[in-house]
Amino acid sequence: MMAQYLEIKAEYPGALLFYRMGDFYELFFDDAVSAAEALDIALTKRGKHLGEDIPMCGVPVHSAENYLLTLIRKGFRVAVCEQMESPEEAKKRGSKSVVKRGVVRLVTPGTLTEESLLEARRHNYLASFAQVRGEGALAWVDISTGAFHVMSLAQVRLGPELARLAPSEVIVASEDDTDLGDIVTESGASVTELGRAAFDSTGGEKRLCELFDVGTLEAFGAFSRPEVAAMGAIVEYLEITQKGKLPLLQVPQREAQARVMQIDAATRRNLEITQAMSGGRAGSLLASVDRTVTAGGGRLLERRLSSPSRVMEVVQDRLESVDFAVEQSRFSEDLRGALRKVPDLDRALSRLGVDRGGPRDLAAIRNGLAQAAEIAGMVESVGLPKILAEAAIDLTGHDELLDLLDQALIAEPPLLARDGGFIAPGYDAELDEVRQLRDEGRGVIAAMQSEYQELTGIQSLKVKHNNVLGYFVEVTSTHADKMLSEPLNETFKHRQTTANQVRFTTVPLSEMETKILNAGGRALEIEKRLYDSLKAAILEVSAEVSQAARALAEMDLITGFADLARGENWCRPQVDESRALEIEGGRHPVVEQALRKAGEPFIANDCALGSESDIWLLTGPNMAGKSTFLRQNALIALLAQAGSFVPASSAHVGLVSQLFSRVGASDDLARGRSTFMVEMVETAAILNQADDHALVILDEIGRGTATYDGLSIAWATLEHLHDVNGCRALFATHYHELTNLSEKLTRVDNATVSVKEHEGEVIFLHEVKRGAADRSYGVQVAKLAGLPSAVVERARVVLDALEKGEREGGTAQKALIDDLPLFSATPPPAPKPVRESDLDKRIAEILPDDLTPREALNLIYELKGLADKPG
Repeated sequence: MMAQYLEIKAEYPGALLFYRMGDFYELFFDDAVSAAEALDIALTKRGKHLGEDIPMCGVPVHSAENYLLTLIRKGFRVAVCEQMESPEEAKKRGSKSVVKRGVVRLVTPGTLTEESLLEARRHNYLASFAQVRGEGALAWVDISTGAFHVMSLAQVRLGPELARLAPSEVIVASEDDTDLGDIVTESGASVTELGRAAFDSTGGEKRLCELFDVGTLEAFGAFSRPEVAAMGAIVEYLEITQKGKLPLLQVPQREAQARVMQIDAATRRNLEITQAMSGGRAGSLLASVDRTVTAGGGRLLERRLSSPSRVMEVVQDRLESVDFAVEQSRFSEDLRGALRKVPDLDRALSRLGVDRGGPRDLAAIRNGLAQAAEIAGMVESVGLPKILAEAAIDLTGHDELLDLLDQALIAEPPLLARDGGFIAPGYDAELDEVRQLRDEGRGVIAAMQSEYQELTGIQSLKVKHNNVLGYFVEVTSTHADKMLSEPLNETFKHRQTTANQVRFTTVPLSEMETKILNAGGRALEIEKRLYDSLKAAILEVSAEVSQAARALAEMDLITGFADLARGENWCRPQVDESRALEIEGGRHPVVEQALRKAGEPFIANDCALGSESDIWLLTGPNMAGKSTFLRQNALIALLAQAGSFVPASSAHVGLVSQLFSRVGASDDLARGRSTFMVEMVETAAILNQADDHALVILDEIGRGTATYDGLSIAWATLEHLHDVNGCRALFATHYHELTNLSEKLTRVDNATVSVKEHEGEVIFLHEVKRGAADRSYGVQVAKLAGLPSAVVERARVVLDALEKGEREGGTAQKALIDDLPLFSATPPPAPKPVRESDLDKRIAEILPDDLTPREALNLIYELKGLADKPG
């Protein structure tokens, strides 16, 4: 047995081997040590190898999925090794023969299909990057839904695209000497290397043609050699990991970068589009706008927010559909009620395709198609806009399959086919008969007993059972001659004679005995056969079922956007080919919801770019809301092009080709980058890439270095955005000197966030208006943050001196430094001791919880008397 284990393990050196032993998957040697630590399970020993104990641990087969999930999340890959025959079959080859075993599946982050291993509302992409003669392409697939896409892509764009897709695993060529591995790792995906042969475009075309059973790929479009190579590598990897059981993949869709808004990784992080800075979904734009009610709709929403469209017709069609759903509120709510009952068709279909499904997946297809038919009936008499009308067509045409599944399945099937009991009574006559035998065997035998009593005329005749003879007919000795004589001896065959009884058998009774004893197993066999036939019927029309699933997801997203627009008072944006970004009463969707929970209002603000000015230079103190203002306008543009209404009173958005955000600061110690270096790298990416239809938001450029260095960098950056990039931008800064540039640069306007100062305190109004701030109020903000009063007062003194030195050419600054060295501030004088009064002493003695109402009233008079005493 251990020789077999080592032989199989040698084929999968990079994976943990789950070696099936009866009801357990067992792991040995280093695999056992690693798994025991990762899973927090006991590490034991089993036998010896080369004179040393063999470490061993195991997990139950019935709960293996939970352990697999933990291992995958901790970066492991698992080879699942099953028994390919029963122990009885192995013994036929010899008493010491080892049961045949083989790896049936390699479990990796990008090849998961089980419901318990996946997030229902997120895609799980497996991607592949290929390069042929300097040209590159990225392909990606979600085998849990069948989605398959490819696009031509230069290596320099790989990082941003991986940030958009967030794949779990990326396949690259093992001989590639570029830094692909670093790019993939930075995106958070697992790197998988395949030999160069897997990326051969000729071999890839052959694999793809075999997969889709076509003679040529031209039927799906004109794919470049790098695109075919990338797709071929994915198919090769799926053949390796799935051991020939390839998933149901949809026809590959060719995407073009020019059709979607380009958003780099830093911008996605800064804007928290699908994931908050904290790492979770909560607090992200996705979480705040998600009103979808189906898993498919949730996944579609994430795709739309990650890839806003740049195609005017597409954006307008999506907005038109949402507008219709907003206006038809009753219809929209009824539709959402029906959609709530829709199961995850895509993932049920995928599990059936790779033979990891069960009766519940059959029921999910049935229930989903039933809801599709109901929804189709709801919308058939309604004048729908283009997208909803096309979706409605895809909901029909499934009557034959739906009727089949309706007749075949019970309402609530079990999870596993091996549990049986999922085929409805009356669907299969043979199954009904076997079930009757299994469940009503005693009644069947009683009926046979009555039949034999009538045949023989012996009312005392009994049909009995024991472990030696099985079922038999028993009569008393007085009736023995009758049973042994003609014509009864032709039917009843003598089996045994005892002191007082004689026992017989009949051919029908023996056959019935066999049927009863085998009825349970036979019922399972029949149900498994029927399961396979139902699965085959579904897979035969899998493309049509996938279309229905896509249609339901589209309807869910549209009505979800409509529900959001009605509930949050959002408006339909005007989107066109102009350079406008004119927003009235704009709000940040995430911040507004957070403030609402705290019972505080959100202050809406206007933005006007593209008419008189392309760039707003925004000044004002920290804590006043500059970063929120920058982000909300970027998110409004993103939402508009994703096809959603937006959080504003009105919005006019000229199509944005690229969205760049440089907001916030953090270091990257793992790559040897300081906070300032990260800031400069991200700023450089913007200045080198932004075109004239880009939208750029920049916050505090240059603050990570010396004042004059930072000022000069911010100055030059602003000029470059204006003169070279020619893009729309919101540029927040504390360098008030930059506000003078509005006189030099024709398309730059100043704006500021209003504050009020009252008795030395600063009050944030969070209102953005035209003009420039005169100061930053940093000392006041420091006081709000809780700095010791001595530090705040010292800062005021130093600030006054520095501002005076600025006015006097720097001499006062020098005098200040000479006269008041750093940290020389004297501590505040200790307060003089105050003599405690009689009133203070009495109040200190009072325990309010111990007072009765009368005692409290008397105490008030007593305290008033003490207060009136002189001194």
